[in-house]
Amino acid sequence: MLERSAGGIVVDVQEGRAHIAVIARRNRAGRIEWCLPKGHQENDETLVETAEREVEEETGIQGRVLTTLGTIDYWFSTHDRRVHKIVHHYLLEATGGYLTVEKDPDREAIDVEWIPLRQVQERLTFPNERRIAQLAWERLAGEG
Repeated sequence: MLERSAGGIVVDVQEGRAHIAVIARRNRAGRIEWCLPKGHQENDETLVETAEREVEEETGIQGRVLTTLGTIDYWFSTHDRRVHKIVHHYLLEATGGYLTVEKDPDREAIDVEWIPLRQVQERLTFPNERRIAQLAWERLAGEG
């Protein structure tokens, strides 16, 4: 089975430094993981619309997609099937809102923080999301 999701890195410049909103959620074992906001497409949404909606739902920050950052693709198993998941990540500019997890209808996000982009490598749990953050850094620095 194939599942598609979208999300990304929403950037806000504070005191001349780029910050991104990251969320905390509990994994199946109960450990806290810091990750990028993302989620499933709903109805006839485009991937860009999904990314903007999911970022706002999970972080409280409204954003506008600037560019694509790439995809992460992996397999996982549920109790009755194997799932191939593809997550499309985008770079978003923060346009409004405030940090909150109260807009998350699934109640997956348990915390949200602004992290300086240059420190996100130490905060994000998953190496593939750290790679996406590095791509965002390169794009913002004009290298990508």
